[in-house]
Amino acid sequence: MSTPQLQDWFDALDATWPGKAVHALGPWRIREGAGGGQRVSAATTAVADVSDAEIAEAEEFHRSLGQNPLFQIRPGQEALDARLAARGYGKNDATHLRAAPVTQFEPAPYLRSIMHWPPLALTREIWAGDHIGPERVAVMERAEGKKTALIGRDGNDADRASGAAFVATHGAIAMLHALVVLPNMRRRRSAHYMMCGAANWAQDNGADWLAVAVTQANAGAGALYTSLKMPVVGEYHYRGL
Repeated sequence: MSTPQLQDWFDALDATWPGKAVHALGPWRIREGAGGGQRVSAATTAVADVSDAEIAEAEEFHRSLGQNPLFQIRPGQEALDARLAARGYGKNDATHLRAAPVTQFEPAPYLRSIMHWPPLALTREIWAGDHIGPERVAVMERAEGKKTALIGRDGNDADRASGAAFVATHGAIAMLHALVVLPNMRRRRSAHYMMCGAANWAQDNGADWLAVAVTQANAGAGALYTSLKMPVVGEYHYRGL
């Protein structure tokens, strides 16, 4: 099992959480998000820097889509980051990509993670309580690889749901998104077992790695992934007006 390279993680991120459309414009790939959030609405480029004129073209195209100009900055793009900062763009949502081999996760206890697709009404209800509404569920529906929703179930009360998440594959990588644990179910290892269930599902569906994207400000999630021995394999942040 070979270790994915940095671009592989980003390719999986894009494939498992896709925008409505991706438009090629000069050096840019500009995502049309349709209300699905920053990740599916940002422009990216494979080069380290672009000109101010090329940034202006991207800004105009964003606005033609009804979106505010937004750029995702990846490793090695410090010059682009500085150019955007000089144009008044603020930095937000610094994010880590974390990953680990699926084989290192323990088997999830029986029925602690219930896989299903399409998402059940209960799954949608749990997501909606954490601001993951129809536009973000539409993002999940667009993912073209193998995919599943999952409901976590509390170990102390088997009839109670503890949370929900979404997992999709791209090649050897499965990425987990939209992990929500209900407030009254936290600190009961629900997220831990949901991650194990996701990894078990990923292995059964041909993936070698389980990955997540987590904002650096989310200390609780960072601690969870550290406890699961999922090191940082990449990072990015946004620049927006």
